[in-house]
Amino acid sequence: MAKASDAVKTASVLAFERKLATSDAMMYAGCWQGEQWQPVVIKEKAVRGTISNRLKNAIACDPVKLDAEIQKPNLQRVDTAALRADADTLKVNFTLRVLGNLCTPSVCNDRIYQQALERVIAGYIDEHGFCELARRYACNLANGRFLWRNRVGAEQIRICVTCGRNSWAFNAYDYSLREFSSGNAGLAPLAQEIEKGLSGKHAVLLQVEAQVLMGAGQEVFPSQELVLDANSSKSRFLYQVDNVAAMHAQKIGNALRTIDTWHPKVAELGAIAIEPYGAVTSRGVACRQPKEKLDFYTLLDDWVIKGKAPDVAQQHYVMAVLIRGGVFGEKGE
Repeated sequence: MAKASDAVKTASVLAFERKLATSDAMMYAGCWQGEQWQPVVIKEKAVRGTISNRLKNAIACDPVKLDAEIQKPNLQRVDTAALRADADTLKVNFTLRVLGNLCTPSVCNDRIYQQALERVIAGYIDEHGFCELARRYACNLANGRFLWRNRVGAEQIRICVTCGRNSWAFNAYDYSLREFSSGNAGLAPLAQEIEKGLSGKHAVLLQVEAQVLMGAGQEVFPSQELVLDANSSKSRFLYQVDNVAAMHAQKIGNALRTIDTWHPKVAELGAIAIEPYGAVTSRGVACRQPKEKLDFYTLLDDWVIKGKAPDVAQQHYVMAVLIRGGVFGEKGE
C-alpha cells in the first residue's frame, strides 16, 4: 500500500527542452530558373508619410483643425528589404534538428512526479507513437507555412527538404494551411524521418530550402526586431545575420508547431500554434481556457496525478506541448 507521502504532486520545478530545434532562416534573391543567388540586403529608407491614425473628436470634427493636422509631416526612418530589379525569386534556407528522449525532462525536482510523468509519456508512445505529430510537422514544411507573409500572393512555391542522402520536393500549394489530411502519401517518407528523430532511433537533421516566385524587385519580409530604445529615430528594424536578411528561429519554430486543430475555436481560426493556453496573440484570444479544462496544465495534471487520460486528440496536444518545450513547474500562490 502506497504511503500518503508517496502521493504524486506537481513538481515545483519542471522543464523540457524543445525537440524541434530550428536555425535562423537566411534569405537570398535570384531567378526562378537560375542557379545564382545573392543575399537579400537590408536597406534604410526615409519617407514622409501622411497622418492616418484615429484623431480626437475635437480635431476630426473641425475642418480647420483637421486640415492643419494633416499638413504636419509624418517623417519615418525604416528598414526595408526587397529583391533586386533583375531577381524574381526569394530563396529561404534553414536547418531543423529533431531530437528524441521526450520521456526525460531536462529538469525535475520531484522523483515521484518524474516517474509518473515518464510512465504517461512512455504509455502514449507505446500506444500511438509520434506518427500523427510527425505528419503534421512534415505538412508544415511542405506547405511553406514558415514563409509567413512571404507566402502571400506568390505565383509558385517550391520546397526541398534534404536529410542525409534522401531529399523530397513539394509544391507548397498542394498542401492546406487549415487542415492536415491523412490521405497525402507524398508526405509519408518525410514524416517517417521526423518520427524516427522524435523516437530517438537516430539523429535527424533536415535542410530546408524554399523558393518563392514573387516578381522582380518585390518587397520581402524578414523578421522585425523589437525596438527597445524608445528614443530611437528609426521606427522599424529588420533582422539580419552577417548583412543577410533573415527570419528568427523562433518564428520558424512557431510556424512548424502550428498544428493544433484540437482546440474549441478550430472552425473559426483553423490550426493554431501549440501553446499551453492556446494563445493567438494576433487575435488577442486564448483558445484553451482553464474553465473549459482544455488547457495544457489541466490536461497534464489529470493525466499524471489523477490517472485520467484525456481523449486521443488531447493526448496528441499534450505531447506536442512537451515537444515544444518550456518551463511547466507549479507556481506558488
